[in-house]
Amino acid sequence: MVSQRALEVLKVIVQDYIDSKEPVASKAIADRHGFGVSAATIRNDMALLEEEELISAPHTSAGRVPTDKGYRVFVDQLAGVKPLSSAQRHAIEEFISHSADLDDTLARTVRLLSQLTNQVAIVQYPTLSSARVRHVELLPLGTHRLMTVLITDGGSVDQNIVECANPIDEVIVAELRAHVNQQLTSVPVVALGDKLAALAATVSSDRVELATSIAEALSYAIEGHRTDRLVMAGASNLVRTEQDFAHSVYPVLEAIEQQVTLLKLFTEMQLDATDVQARIGRENEGALSEAAVVASSYQSGEHQRATLGVVGPTRMDYSSNMTAVRAVARYLSRLLGDDNQERN
Repeated sequence: MVSQRALEVLKVIVQDYIDSKEPVASKAIADRHGFGVSAATIRNDMALLEEEELISAPHTSAGRVPTDKGYRVFVDQLAGVKPLSSAQRHAIEEFISHSADLDDTLARTVRLLSQLTNQVAIVQYPTLSSARVRHVELLPLGTHRLMTVLITDGGSVDQNIVECANPIDEVIVAELRAHVNQQLTSVPVVALGDKLAALAATVSSDRVELATSIAEALSYAIEGHRTDRLVMAGASNLVRTEQDFAHSVYPVLEAIEQQVTLLKLFTEMQLDATDVQARIGRENEGALSEAAVVASSYQSGEHQRATLGVVGPTRMDYSSNMTAVRAVARYLSRLLGDDNQERN
Protein backbone atom coordinates (compact mmCIF):
# COMPACT_ATOMS: atom_id res chain seq x y z
CA MET A 1 0.00 0.00 0.00
CA VAL A 2 1.50 3.31 -1.08
CA SER A 3 1.05 6.63 0.71
CA GLN A 4 -1.07 9.51 -0.52
CA ARG A 5 2.10 11.45 -1.35
CA ALA A 6 3.38 8.53 -3.40
CA LEU A 7 0.10 8.56 -5.33
CA GLU A 8 0.62 12.26 -5.99
CA VAL A 9 4.14 11.44 -7.20
CA LEU A 10 2.64 8.82 -9.52
CA LYS A 11 0.22 11.44 -10.82
CA VAL A 12 2.97 13.87 -11.77
CA ILE A 13 5.04 11.06 -13.31
CA VAL A 14 2.11 10.15 -15.55
CA GLN A 15 1.39 13.76 -16.48
CA ASP A 16 5.05 14.64 -17.12
CA TYR A 17 5.63 11.49 -19.16
CA ILE A 18 2.53 12.17 -21.27
CA ASP A 19 3.76 15.70 -21.92
CA SER A 20 7.45 15.02 -22.49
CA LYS A 21 7.70 11.38 -23.71
CA GLU A 22 10.81 11.20 -21.49
CA PRO A 23 11.34 9.14 -18.29
CA VAL A 24 10.73 11.29 -15.22
CA ALA A 25 13.45 11.67 -12.58
CA SER A 26 13.06 12.42 -8.86
CA LYS A 27 15.05 15.67 -9.09
CA ALA A 28 12.76 16.99 -11.81
CA ILE A 29 9.72 16.17 -9.68
CA ALA A 30 11.20 17.87 -6.62
CA ASP A 31 12.21 20.95 -8.63
CA ARG A 32 9.01 21.43 -10.62
CA HIS A 33 6.12 20.28 -8.48
CA GLY A 34 6.71 21.77 -5.04
CA PHE A 35 6.16 18.74 -2.83
CA GLY A 36 8.18 20.46 -0.12
CA VAL A 37 10.47 17.46 0.30
CA SER A 38 13.91 16.56 -1.01
CA ALA A 39 14.69 14.63 -4.16
CA ALA A 40 15.87 11.79 -1.90
CA THR A 41 12.42 11.57 -0.32
CA ILE A 42 10.85 11.55 -3.78
CA ARG A 43 13.22 8.72 -4.72
CA ASN A 44 11.95 6.72 -1.73
CA ASP A 45 8.37 7.28 -2.90
CA MET A 46 9.35 6.20 -6.40
CA ALA A 47 10.98 3.07 -4.99
CA LEU A 48 7.67 2.16 -3.33
CA LEU A 49 5.82 2.81 -6.57
CA GLU A 50 8.27 0.57 -8.40
CA GLU A 51 7.81 -2.20 -5.82
CA GLU A 52 4.06 -1.99 -6.48
CA GLU A 53 4.78 -2.23 -10.24
CA LEU A 54 3.21 1.16 -10.88
CA ILE A 55 6.33 2.59 -12.52
CA SER A 56 9.40 1.06 -14.14
CA ALA A 57 12.78 2.01 -15.56
CA PRO A 58 12.77 1.65 -19.37
CA HIS A 59 16.57 1.52 -19.34
CA THR A 60 19.46 2.28 -17.01
CA SER A 61 18.68 5.84 -15.96
CA ALA A 62 17.32 7.85 -13.07
CA GLY A 63 13.99 8.31 -14.80
CA ARG A 64 10.85 6.18 -14.52
CA VAL A 65 7.76 5.72 -16.69
CA PRO A 66 4.26 4.53 -15.74
CA THR A 67 3.30 0.89 -16.26
CA ASP A 68 -0.13 -0.26 -17.41
CA LYS A 69 -0.98 -0.77 -13.74
CA GLY A 70 0.26 2.75 -12.96
CA TYR A 71 -1.95 4.25 -15.66
CA ARG A 72 -4.89 2.30 -14.25
CA VAL A 73 -4.32 3.69 -10.74
CA PHE A 74 -3.94 7.18 -12.22
CA VAL A 75 -7.23 6.92 -14.14
CA ASP A 76 -9.04 5.50 -11.10
CA GLN A 77 -7.71 8.40 -9.00
CA LEU A 78 -9.05 11.09 -11.34
CA ALA A 79 -11.34 13.30 -9.30
CA GLY A 80 -13.82 13.43 -12.16
CA VAL A 81 -14.09 14.12 -15.84
CA LYS A 82 -13.71 17.84 -16.34
CA PRO A 83 -16.28 19.67 -18.48
CA LEU A 84 -15.49 21.01 -21.93
CA SER A 85 -15.23 24.74 -22.44
CA SER A 86 -18.21 26.55 -23.94
CA ALA A 87 -16.21 27.07 -27.15
CA GLN A 88 -15.53 23.32 -27.42
CA ARG A 89 -19.18 22.48 -26.79
CA HIS A 90 -20.27 24.97 -29.44
CA ALA A 91 -17.81 23.47 -31.93
CA ILE A 92 -19.25 19.99 -31.32
CA GLU A 93 -22.81 21.19 -31.81
CA GLU A 94 -21.99 23.18 -34.94
CA PHE A 95 -20.06 20.38 -36.61
CA ILE A 96 -22.36 17.42 -35.89
CA SER A 97 -25.75 19.15 -36.09
CA HIS A 98 -25.39 19.96 -39.79
CA SER A 99 -25.35 16.29 -40.79
CA ALA A 100 -27.89 15.02 -43.31
CA ASP A 101 -28.67 11.54 -41.97
CA LEU A 102 -27.40 8.86 -39.58
CA ASP A 103 -24.49 7.85 -41.83
CA ASP A 104 -23.35 11.46 -42.15
CA THR A 105 -23.86 12.07 -38.42
CA LEU A 106 -21.60 9.17 -37.43
CA ALA A 107 -18.99 10.07 -40.06
CA ARG A 108 -18.89 13.64 -38.72
CA THR A 109 -18.74 12.32 -35.15
CA VAL A 110 -15.59 10.25 -35.69
CA ARG A 111 -13.85 13.06 -37.58
CA LEU A 112 -14.60 15.50 -34.79
CA LEU A 113 -13.63 13.09 -32.00
CA SER A 114 -10.36 12.32 -33.76
CA GLN A 115 -9.59 16.04 -34.03
CA LEU A 116 -10.44 16.67 -30.37
CA THR A 117 -8.28 13.83 -29.04
CA ASN A 118 -5.57 13.26 -31.69
CA GLN A 119 -6.38 9.54 -31.48
CA VAL A 120 -8.16 6.99 -33.66
CA ALA A 121 -11.87 7.63 -33.17
CA ILE A 122 -14.44 4.85 -33.51
CA VAL A 123 -18.24 4.90 -33.45
CA GLN A 124 -20.42 1.81 -33.46
CA TYR A 125 -23.61 1.87 -35.50
CA PRO A 126 -26.73 1.33 -33.41
CA THR A 127 -27.81 -2.28 -33.77
CA LEU A 128 -31.35 -2.98 -34.86
CA SER A 129 -31.89 -5.78 -32.35
CA SER A 130 -34.26 -3.60 -30.33
CA ALA A 131 -35.27 -1.14 -33.05
CA ARG A 132 -38.82 -0.76 -34.32
CA VAL A 133 -40.21 0.47 -37.61
CA ARG A 134 -41.18 4.11 -37.30
CA HIS A 135 -42.39 4.69 -40.86
CA VAL A 136 -42.20 3.30 -44.39
CA GLU A 137 -42.31 5.83 -47.20
CA LEU A 138 -43.07 4.93 -50.82
CA LEU A 139 -42.08 7.56 -53.38
CA PRO A 140 -43.04 7.14 -57.07
CA LEU A 141 -40.18 7.83 -59.51
CA GLY A 142 -42.11 7.72 -62.76
CA THR A 143 -44.63 5.18 -63.99
CA HIS A 144 -42.51 2.04 -63.46
CA ARG A 145 -40.25 2.82 -60.50
CA LEU A 146 -40.64 3.75 -56.85
CA MET A 147 -38.34 4.25 -53.89
CA THR A 148 -38.86 2.55 -50.54
CA VAL A 149 -37.61 4.38 -47.44
CA LEU A 150 -37.45 2.41 -44.19
CA ILE A 151 -37.10 4.58 -41.06
CA THR A 152 -36.52 3.07 -37.62
CA ASP A 153 -36.92 4.66 -34.21
CA GLY A 154 -33.14 4.70 -33.87
CA GLY A 155 -32.70 7.11 -36.75
CA SER A 156 -31.67 4.58 -39.38
CA VAL A 157 -32.90 5.46 -42.88
CA ASP A 158 -32.53 2.99 -45.75
CA GLN A 159 -33.58 3.58 -49.33
CA ASN A 160 -34.04 1.12 -52.18
CA ILE A 161 -35.41 1.33 -55.72
CA VAL A 162 -38.21 -0.98 -56.90
CA GLU A 163 -38.71 -1.67 -60.61
CA CYS A 164 -42.44 -2.13 -61.30
CA ALA A 165 -43.60 -4.43 -64.09
CA ASN A 166 -46.95 -2.66 -64.36
CA PRO A 167 -47.60 1.08 -64.44
CA ILE A 168 -48.16 2.79 -61.09
CA ASP A 169 -49.73 6.12 -60.17
CA GLU A 170 -50.12 8.27 -57.08
CA VAL A 171 -53.36 6.60 -56.06
CA ILE A 172 -51.87 3.10 -56.09
CA VAL A 173 -48.77 4.27 -54.22
CA ALA A 174 -50.81 6.16 -51.60
CA GLU A 175 -53.02 3.12 -50.95
CA LEU A 176 -50.02 0.80 -50.62
CA ARG A 177 -48.18 3.31 -48.43
CA ALA A 178 -51.07 3.44 -45.97
CA HIS A 179 -51.46 -0.33 -46.00
CA VAL A 180 -47.75 -1.06 -45.55
CA ASN A 181 -47.52 1.32 -42.61
CA GLN A 182 -50.61 -0.20 -41.05
CA GLN A 183 -48.93 -3.61 -41.26
CA LEU A 184 -45.39 -2.63 -40.26
CA THR A 185 -45.35 0.48 -38.04
CA SER A 186 -44.00 -0.31 -34.54
CA VAL A 187 -43.04 -3.84 -35.58
CA PRO A 188 -39.61 -4.83 -34.11
CA VAL A 189 -37.02 -5.02 -36.88
CA VAL A 190 -36.05 -8.52 -35.72
CA ALA A 191 -39.62 -9.64 -36.45
CA LEU A 192 -39.91 -7.77 -39.72
CA GLY A 193 -38.94 -10.72 -41.90
CA ASP A 194 -42.10 -12.69 -41.11
CA LYS A 195 -44.27 -9.63 -41.61
CA LEU A 196 -42.70 -8.92 -44.99
CA ALA A 197 -43.05 -12.54 -46.07
CA ALA A 198 -46.78 -12.32 -45.38
CA LEU A 199 -47.29 -8.85 -46.89
CA ALA A 200 -48.38 -10.03 -50.33
CA ALA A 201 -51.15 -12.12 -48.79
CA THR A 202 -52.70 -9.00 -47.25
CA VAL A 203 -53.34 -7.12 -50.51
CA SER A 204 -55.71 -7.61 -53.42
CA SER A 205 -54.64 -9.89 -56.27
CA ASP A 206 -53.81 -7.00 -58.61
CA ARG A 207 -51.33 -5.60 -56.06
CA VAL A 208 -49.58 -8.86 -55.14
CA GLU A 209 -46.67 -8.45 -57.56
CA LEU A 210 -45.96 -4.88 -56.45
CA ALA A 211 -46.34 -5.72 -52.75
CA THR A 212 -43.90 -8.61 -53.20
CA SER A 213 -41.32 -6.29 -54.79
CA ILE A 214 -41.75 -3.76 -51.99
CA ALA A 215 -41.30 -6.50 -49.38
CA GLU A 216 -38.10 -7.66 -51.09
CA ALA A 217 -36.72 -4.09 -51.10
CA LEU A 218 -37.48 -3.64 -47.40
CA SER A 219 -35.93 -7.03 -46.62
CA TYR A 220 -32.78 -5.93 -48.41
CA ALA A 221 -32.77 -2.72 -46.37
CA ILE A 222 -32.69 -4.53 -43.02
CA GLU A 223 -30.18 -7.14 -44.17
CA GLY A 224 -27.36 -4.61 -44.08
CA HIS A 225 -27.97 -4.04 -40.37
CA ARG A 226 -27.77 -7.63 -39.20
CA THR A 227 -24.09 -7.29 -38.33
CA ASP A 228 -22.50 -4.66 -36.15
CA ARG A 229 -20.58 -1.97 -37.98
CA LEU A 230 -17.97 0.58 -36.95
CA VAL A 231 -17.02 3.93 -38.43
CA MET A 232 -13.42 5.09 -37.92
CA ALA A 233 -11.25 8.15 -38.47
CA GLY A 234 -7.76 9.30 -37.56
CA ALA A 235 -5.59 6.25 -38.26
CA SER A 236 -2.76 8.64 -39.11
CA ASN A 237 -2.77 9.78 -35.47
CA LEU A 238 -1.81 6.26 -34.42
CA VAL A 239 1.02 6.09 -36.95
CA ARG A 240 2.43 9.35 -35.59
CA THR A 241 2.73 7.75 -32.14
CA GLU A 242 4.45 4.59 -33.39
CA GLN A 243 7.39 5.15 -31.03
CA ASP A 244 5.03 4.60 -28.08
CA PHE A 245 4.58 0.94 -29.04
CA ALA A 246 7.30 -1.46 -27.91
CA HIS A 247 7.10 -3.62 -31.02
CA SER A 248 5.04 -2.27 -33.91
CA VAL A 249 1.92 -0.19 -34.37
CA TYR A 250 0.73 -2.25 -37.35
CA PRO A 251 -0.91 -5.10 -35.39
CA VAL A 252 -2.98 -2.43 -33.62
CA LEU A 253 -3.96 -0.90 -36.97
CA GLU A 254 -4.91 -4.33 -38.30
CA ALA A 255 -7.05 -5.06 -35.24
CA ILE A 256 -8.86 -1.75 -35.71
CA GLU A 257 -9.46 -2.37 -39.41
CA GLN A 258 -10.74 -5.90 -38.84
CA GLN A 259 -13.25 -4.55 -36.29
CA VAL A 260 -14.00 -7.93 -34.66
CA THR A 261 -11.67 -7.33 -31.70
CA LEU A 262 -13.08 -3.86 -31.07
CA LEU A 263 -16.69 -5.00 -31.35
CA LYS A 264 -15.97 -7.71 -28.78
CA LEU A 265 -14.26 -5.17 -26.52
CA PHE A 266 -17.14 -2.69 -26.78
CA THR A 267 -19.56 -5.45 -25.82
CA GLU A 268 -17.44 -6.47 -22.83
CA MET A 269 -17.26 -2.92 -21.53
CA GLN A 270 -21.08 -2.88 -21.15
CA LEU A 271 -21.29 0.87 -20.86
CA ASP A 272 -24.27 2.64 -19.41
CA ALA A 273 -25.56 6.12 -20.14
CA THR A 274 -23.20 7.99 -17.79
CA ASP A 275 -20.02 5.94 -17.88
CA VAL A 276 -16.79 6.77 -19.62
CA GLN A 277 -14.35 3.91 -19.24
CA ALA A 278 -10.73 3.17 -20.04
CA ARG A 279 -9.17 -0.19 -20.86
CA ILE A 280 -5.40 0.08 -20.62
CA GLY A 281 -2.65 -2.06 -22.09
CA ARG A 282 -2.81 -5.66 -20.89
CA GLU A 283 -6.42 -5.18 -19.81
CA ASN A 284 -7.04 -5.60 -23.54
CA GLU A 285 -6.42 -8.77 -25.51
CA GLY A 286 -4.13 -9.60 -28.40
CA ALA A 287 -2.96 -6.77 -30.61
CA LEU A 288 -4.59 -4.16 -28.39
CA SER A 289 -2.53 -5.17 -25.35
CA GLU A 290 -0.16 -2.26 -26.06
CA ALA A 291 -2.99 0.23 -26.61
CA ALA A 292 -5.54 2.10 -24.53
CA VAL A 293 -9.24 2.39 -25.31
CA VAL A 294 -11.41 5.16 -23.86
CA ALA A 295 -15.11 4.67 -24.57
CA SER A 296 -18.62 5.73 -23.65
CA SER A 297 -22.08 4.93 -24.96
CA TYR A 298 -24.72 6.94 -26.75
CA GLN A 299 -28.42 6.38 -27.21
CA SER A 300 -30.22 6.18 -30.52
CA GLY A 301 -33.92 5.51 -30.18
CA GLU A 302 -35.79 4.69 -27.01
CA HIS A 303 -34.04 1.39 -26.30
CA GLN A 304 -31.00 1.38 -28.58
CA ARG A 305 -27.52 1.98 -27.28
CA ALA A 306 -24.15 1.83 -29.01
CA THR A 307 -20.55 2.74 -28.18
CA LEU A 308 -18.06 5.35 -29.29
CA GLY A 309 -14.49 5.89 -28.21
CA VAL A 310 -10.85 6.41 -29.08
CA VAL A 311 -7.88 4.07 -29.41
CA GLY A 312 -4.30 5.16 -28.91
CA PRO A 313 -1.08 4.42 -27.06
CA THR A 314 -1.15 3.93 -23.29
CA ARG A 315 0.76 7.23 -23.10
CA MET A 316 -2.32 9.31 -23.83
CA ASP A 317 -3.97 12.27 -22.11
CA TYR A 318 -6.66 10.27 -20.29
CA SER A 319 -8.33 13.22 -18.60
CA SER A 320 -8.82 15.25 -21.79
CA ASN A 321 -9.74 12.22 -23.88
CA MET A 322 -12.31 11.00 -21.36
CA THR A 323 -13.80 14.50 -21.31
CA ALA A 324 -14.07 14.62 -25.10
CA VAL A 325 -15.50 11.11 -25.43
CA ARG A 326 -18.16 11.71 -22.80
CA ALA A 327 -19.14 15.10 -24.22
CA VAL A 328 -19.47 13.82 -27.79
CA ALA A 329 -21.45 10.77 -26.62
CA ARG A 330 -23.87 12.97 -24.69
CA TYR A 331 -24.35 15.37 -27.60
CA LEU A 332 -24.86 12.51 -30.05
CA SER A 333 -27.52 11.01 -27.78
CA ARG A 334 -29.26 14.36 -27.55
CA LEU A 335 -29.08 14.94 -31.31
CA LEU A 336 -30.44 11.52 -32.24
CA GLY A 337 -33.08 11.83 -29.55
CA ASP A 338 -34.19 15.19 -30.96
CA ASP A 339 -34.27 13.74 -34.47
CA ASN A 340 -36.47 10.90 -33.29
CA GLN A 341 -38.84 13.32 -31.56
CA GLU A 342 -39.18 15.29 -34.79
CA ARG A 343 -40.19 12.13 -36.63
CA ASN A 344 -42.94 11.32 -34.13
